[in-house]
Amino acid sequence: MPEVCLVVPCFNEASRLQGREILALLRRDPQVSVCLVNDGSSDGTADVLEALRVQHPSRILVHTLGVNRGKAEAVRQGVRHAAAIRAPAFVGYWDADFSTPLEELRRLQEVMATHPRCLMALGSRVKRLGSQIDRRTIRHVLGRLFSTCANAVLAIPVYDSQCGAKLFRLEAVEHVFAEPFITRWCFDLEILVRLRNHLGSDAFRTAAIEVPLGQWREVSGSKLGPAQMLKVPLDLLRIHRHYADRRRPGADARPSP
Repeated sequence: MPEVCLVVPCFNEASRLQGREILALLRRDPQVSVCLVNDGSSDGTADVLEALRVQHPSRILVHTLGVNRGKAEAVRQGVRHAAAIRAPAFVGYWDADFSTPLEELRRLQEVMATHPRCLMALGSRVKRLGSQIDRRTIRHVLGRLFSTCANAVLAIPVYDSQCGAKLFRLEAVEHVFAEPFITRWCFDLEILVRLRNHLGSDAFRTAAIEVPLGQWREVSGSKLGPAQMLKVPLDLLRIHRHYADRRRPGADARPSP
């Protein structure tokens, strides 16, 4: 497999980050490196990340943000840093709680290998026979409602945009991560809209592929609370209005809601 650099945004993850899982991934796949982003943590995260880095200094990068910038900006900064330092064939990002096991990275890699036009592979928490998706019912229902609203407002037919497991070809990075995101928690949708606007709707249909995961488990300690969830409808409208005039000429446009 071509080289992959996986970005992991970390904010106050000293007691939760599973360093052994990262080290196991590096042992399994010599083509994988990791960029750990310390997003202005106030606990011992910096020491934990440095302890990991010294074990594999050639394959573990640590990128430190002086102040907390939020997950969206931590991911963006980390992806750009990884792309500039290592220039791998693929750059991805993964949630620090590893609710998506790192073994699932191979599914995304295989999709990229078999679909040369695919620029972005998204892990998708599809409950199906043969998979182990451990998700509370209320979270599942809210996720389906969110996806339905996103499709209605943004015309993005995605089943699960919010799963924290994504992989990109290097050439997509400059188009997707060049500018800061306008939302803190819906930036995954912004990524899809940016890619759609850059390519046009027809090319976008084969450039982004959802990959049903084999395993996913809900982990306690999520930083997304009720106050942030209440802002989601407003964020969807903000995304629609912000990107409506940035569509590629000739791409189908949807009237403002």
